[in-house]
Amino acid sequence: EGAFHEKVTNAVVDDLVRAIEPRFIRLSADWYVRGGIRTFVTAEHRRKGWSPAVPVELPPARTP
Repeated sequence: EGAFHEKVTNAVVDDLVRAIEPRFIRLSADWYVRGGIRTFVTAEHRRKGWSPAVPVELPPARTP
């Protein structure tokens, strides 16, 4: 069965969302096919109304 890499990656994300109901998920798929052709696909899902927390910035480490 032939399929586009993007469609397969999105199908995996959809299956995971149905199974585990995450607030956020990002899947990066690195596809290699015959002939040395490489496709890198990233797909993500965000629950409606969800936004990431504000990043915490730490001060630079001191060197002795």
